[in-house]
Amino acid sequence: MTITVRPSEARGHAEHGWLDSRHSFSFAHYYDPRYMGFRALRVINEDVIQPATGFGTHGHRDMEILTYIVEGALEHQDSTGERSQIRRGEVQRMSAGSGIRHSEFNASDQQLVKLLQIWLLPDSEGFSPSYQQKLFDAAEKRNRLCLLAARDGADGVLSIHQDALVYASLLDAGASVEHRLRPGRGAWLQVVDGAVSVNGQDLKAGDGAAIEEVPAIAIAAQTASEFLLFDLA
Repeated sequence: MTITVRPSEARGHAEHGWLDSRHSFSFAHYYDPRYMGFRALRVINEDVIQPATGFGTHGHRDMEILTYIVEGALEHQDSTGERSQIRRGEVQRMSAGSGIRHSEFNASDQQLVKLLQIWLLPDSEGFSPSYQQKLFDAAEKRNRLCLLAARDGADGVLSIHQDALVYASLLDAGASVEHRLRPGRGAWLQVVDGAVSVNGQDLKAGDGAAIEEVPAIAIAAQTASEFLLFDLA
């Protein structure tokens, strides 16, 4: 059994005034050759965006990008013609494919936006860019694993170009869930809020953990907690 913890305080940190960003893996000016990603998972950034500010128009290619809103609302616009607001409980999927340009702004002039920006390497390149957005309400995540995204987009979840399953959960204090891993697969768990134990290993908000060579992952909440779980080929 292998569980390798990535402590919150050890993450990369960028403070731009309008943006406070914590990087689980190497990103932009933060580089650590030990943390270039985990399997197909390339980026997990915890971003806090000040009111009435945001990311100007910029481009991406050949990346699966998920935006998980923790607090507030983010306004999105891209070169496919999509324009929307993403709020707490909603998840956005943008497949950059052959190339997409987009901007993201805090939709409020008073409240912060907090989100996780997640990048997955696609299993193919050059496909047509596309966009999805879906609400997963709290009841769907309460004391269970709620599937957010999968390669085939089965059962109405977000569809991604990668052999990965992305789950979210809201656990009450004392509640627990279990996830079984097929042989050869690994998992990354990212704690959004609260404190959990993972197969007996304690994790707090902001911590991540790479999990390999285990048949099952047992996650128990020490306090009311929120986390994401990535099941990866």
